[in-house]
Amino acid sequence: MRLTKLFSLNLITLALFGSATGAIAADFGVQQANTEHLKTANYQCKRCVATDGYSGTFGASVGAVDADDDHAVNQLGTGTDGAIAGANADLAYQQSGYRAKVQAHQLGMDNGFINVEAGKSEQYKLDLDFQTITSNQYSNAQTNLWHNNGVLLPSEHTRELNLDLQRQRSGIGFEYDFSALTQLGLSSYARFDREDKTGHRSASLMSPSPVNFAEPVDETTDKFSAGIIADGDNWVSELSYHGSRYENNIDNLSLPHSYDVYSATPDNQAHQVSLSGQYRMASSVFSGRVVSGRMIQDQDLVQMSGNPIQNWDGQVDTFSSNLAASTRVSSRLRLGASYDYSKRNNRSSVFDFAQYEFDSMSGAFKQNTPMDIERQTFKANASYRLASGYRLQAGYDYKQVERSYGEREETQDSEVWSKLNIRAIDKLTLDFGLSYGSRGGSDYQANELTSDETDSLMRKYHLADRNRTEVNARASYTPLEWLTFDVSTYYANDDYDATEIGLTQAKDYGYDANVHLQVSKPLSVYAFAGQQWIDSDQSGDQNSIWHTEIRDQFINLGLGTSYSGLMEDRLTLGMDYLFANSESNTGVSPSGAGSYGAYYSYSHSMSLYGQYMISPQMALKLAYQYERYFDTDSAKVTADSNSGLITLGEINHNYNAHQLMLTFSYKLL
Repeated sequence: MRLTKLFSLNLITLALFGSATGAIAADFGVQQANTEHLKTANYQCKRCVATDGYSGTFGASVGAVDADDDHAVNQLGTGTDGAIAGANADLAYQQSGYRAKVQAHQLGMDNGFINVEAGKSEQYKLDLDFQTITSNQYSNAQTNLWHNNGVLLPSEHTRELNLDLQRQRSGIGFEYDFSALTQLGLSSYARFDREDKTGHRSASLMSPSPVNFAEPVDETTDKFSAGIIADGDNWVSELSYHGSRYENNIDNLSLPHSYDVYSATPDNQAHQVSLSGQYRMASSVFSGRVVSGRMIQDQDLVQMSGNPIQNWDGQVDTFSSNLAASTRVSSRLRLGASYDYSKRNNRSSVFDFAQYEFDSMSGAFKQNTPMDIERQTFKANASYRLASGYRLQAGYDYKQVERSYGEREETQDSEVWSKLNIRAIDKLTLDFGLSYGSRGGSDYQANELTSDETDSLMRKYHLADRNRTEVNARASYTPLEWLTFDVSTYYANDDYDATEIGLTQAKDYGYDANVHLQVSKPLSVYAFAGQQWIDSDQSGDQNSIWHTEIRDQFINLGLGTSYSGLMEDRLTLGMDYLFANSESNTGVSPSGAGSYGAYYSYSHSMSLYGQYMISPQMALKLAYQYERYFDTDSAKVTADSNSGLITLGEINHNYNAHQLMLTFSYKLL
């Protein structure tokens, strides 16, 4: 059983702050300027005036959906046929330093949210939020197994259900600023979030032949964070705690004739404490961070013959640190460097297990081996202004990873890169990038702790020797005030030159192009196009030579326009269109070695809308959205295509979906 990691804990980014202080002979500060004869009334910032009272807009949306497939929820926001309704708001209130804000979008629909904030400026803030997220994997999946109180019951008749997930996220946060009570800046924060996820997803088990079934989902994830931030004139520091707890409300699944045939995702928890800080001198910035964490899993194990262990007693300790510095050597040159260190120490229990080989017991005993990992990363970079509008950047990155009891215990990645930014040409900006990287390391071997049956020539792509070359370029051109072009392209090549079995080469290249036209004050038009190609080559075993070529390609096209000059500028019309296509083909040579089928999908989506201003405060918007979606995957087969395989059916998509929405909004003046 593996320890499950179900948390993602990010430190709050520390922004650059403060300015250098020191004694100077004369004060040229703006506060010393002579403003006696200035007519300041003519220089008031009309947009900067904070209006007391209420402001913003609120409204409601009603409409209808006609969709052949609930998969349309991923594009339209709601996929259920019939009437729909939701609330929208973007309101603010301010009075005597007190502020409040309410934001809501399609609240009451399958995908909607509301966020409420209230507090007093530079003292405290309270925020509450709630969000619903619905996603659909497949509709009308066919199954002969029906879940009931932890048992998958066979059914005489094929049943259909949707493989979709519903998430409900809620959270509360509080911030308090102690600066008014202390001599230095001191603030704190605390936040709690909960996500409840229910529905079904595809899963498979062996009993004794392969069985695909709809796994029920009912799980809860809690996250908590708290911290204290202190800052001075030229420094800032933070002490924080982040924690998470995952609970699976559905236990192991059983069949009527066999118990615990499918192990449930185990409950687990994670904790992390971090201390970070930053100090700024006249021309240099120094920052550092230390993080200590622990992940715990103590779930009961599925009991089987020969396994006397009741629970796993899993524990993984983590530690990471970072040091970074950046200094301005001159008006042209800036240097920077950073060092990162992280270690993952698996302190889970170790037990003796009876050793099975090729379905027979050898009589020998072996222990499970907790695997640790240690990473060190060093980066150095320089930025030099060649001339006005020309800047050259270059850097070197080095990463060393040590793994215990793996096929390759040590790897080293090195990369050199450079960038050239040009801003000197009128109406044109150019960016160029070039990088080269290589990976090597200790001897690669498939040892007995990983797999006795792994071929000695096989290489896993994330551990194998690799040389990587990448180039990219970007241009932005504004020949006229109303016309803008943006074009970017890239090419990357990965060469696994020491691999005989496994991935030998991979290429990734593509482009993106955008154009925007402000034809007139009321009329604007945009268009974009992008393509990506990924080509991979893989070699087979040496006893029966075969070669695989995988060709993936993607394309996105878009066009849109809006016109706001109709009916005395009361009516705005708009249109947006998007086409997306993806295709994957796998060819095997010689052809007698077998071949894989293709995956292909495309989507047309279009939105038409018109908004009419009834008055300066009230507006009506009518919007129509359409999606045409199709995909086919040869890996999905009908339930009766193979007598030894139970599937969820041929659950590809082929549908049309329509959504009509009428929205009324009211603006507070």
